[in-house]
Amino acid sequence: MPVTAARPVDNVDKASPLLAVDKVTIEYKTRERRVRATHQVSFEVHGADRFILLGPSGCGKSTLLKAVAGFLPPTEGRIAIDGQTVQGPDPDRIVVFQEFDQLPPWKTLRQNVVFPLLASRKLGRREADERAMHYLNKVGLAAFADAYPHTLSGGMKQRVAIARALAMQPRVLLMDEPFAALDALTRRRMQEELMALWEDVRFTLLFVTHSIEEALVLGSRVLLLSPHPGRVRAELNAHAFGLHSQGSAAFQSAAKRIHDLLFESPLVLSDPAPAERAAA
Repeated sequence: MPVTAARPVDNVDKASPLLAVDKVTIEYKTRERRVRATHQVSFEVHGADRFILLGPSGCGKSTLLKAVAGFLPPTEGRIAIDGQTVQGPDPDRIVVFQEFDQLPPWKTLRQNVVFPLLASRKLGRREADERAMHYLNKVGLAAFADAYPHTLSGGMKQRVAIARALAMQPRVLLMDEPFAALDALTRRRMQEELMALWEDVRFTLLFVTHSIEEALVLGSRVLLLSPHPGRVRAELNAHAFGLHSQGSAAFQSAAKRIHDLLFESPLVLSDPAPAERAAA
C-alpha cells in the first residue's frame, strides 16, 4: 500500500473515549507569581490508540502527562477515565519515565516487575511471578530475570520498565520521552520493540515526545501543542506512517508541515493544509 500524507481525524470512532481531557488548564504557583503551563487543552484517547503529545520544550507535555497520571490536579477543566474523573494516581495509569534508574537497584529484574503486582494486591506471589516472566519474555529479557539493574545497558533498563508497566495491565500506558536519552541506534531499536509490543498486546498509549519523526513513526494520532503556555494547535492522523516511512517524500512533507505548525506564527493556522486539522 503506498504511503500517503497524514489526514484529518474526521472519522474517529464515535464510541465514548477511554481517556477524555476537557479544557484542562494547569498552573504552578511560586512565591512571586503564578505560571500557566497549559491553557484549555482538550483531546480524547480511544482504546488501543497510540496518542502522541508533541511540542517544543516548555509547552506542558510532561505536565499534562502527570495530570493524566493523577500526580497534578488541573487548575481548570476535567480529566476522566471511562467517564470517571481522575482524582489521583491509580494502577489503571502507569508511567514510564525517561530516567534509566527508575528500578530499585537491590531487586533483580524479576523482583522489580513482581513488586508493584504484589504491592497493589493484584495477584498472589505465584501468579505475579508468572506474569513478570511473561512480560520479561515479551521484551526479550527473560534470560536476565535474576540479574540486577546495574548490569544492564540504558536500553535494557527501559525495557524492564516497560515490562513492569505492562505487567500491571493498565488502562493507559503513559510514557514521558522514554527514549530521549538513548543513542540513536538504541532509540530506533526501542521504537521497533515498542511497536512490536503494541501489535502483540494492543495497549492504549499516551506518549510524550519533542521529536517530530518519533511522533510520526510511533503515533496513530498526534496532538500538536504550542510553546508556553501549551495550547492545542492541531491534531493529525498519523496511521499512514510507520518505522519504515521515514525516507518517503510523504513522511518528509508531513514532518515539515508539523514543524511549520509548531514554530511559525499562529496566523499560519488560518489556512491549514489538508494534512492537518487546526484546533478550535
